[in-house]
Amino acid sequence: MANTNSSNPVTITVTTDGPYEVVGPITLQDEDGNLIEVEAGEPVYLCRCGGSTTKPFCDGTHDTIGFQGAIQAVQEAEANKQA
Repeated sequence: MANTNSSNPVTITVTTDGPYEVVGPITLQDEDGNLIEVEAGEPVYLCRCGGSTTKPFCDGTHDTIGFQGAIQAVQEAEANKQA
């Protein structure tokens, strides 16, 4: 399952104010090395807001808590400083 074939690259996309979208052949494991099942060929959405109850997967909590990705949060902070 590991990405050993360059013709099948793994793509990770940072979604706007949401999870990481991971597409490609991956092996996902926890800190103890236990494999976490992922469906082959399907995109995987990994939490980056820290609020998901289904970590490491996204459960949509980012919408509820108003999570902002780093770029937008920094832009808003800079705009507030200048105001």
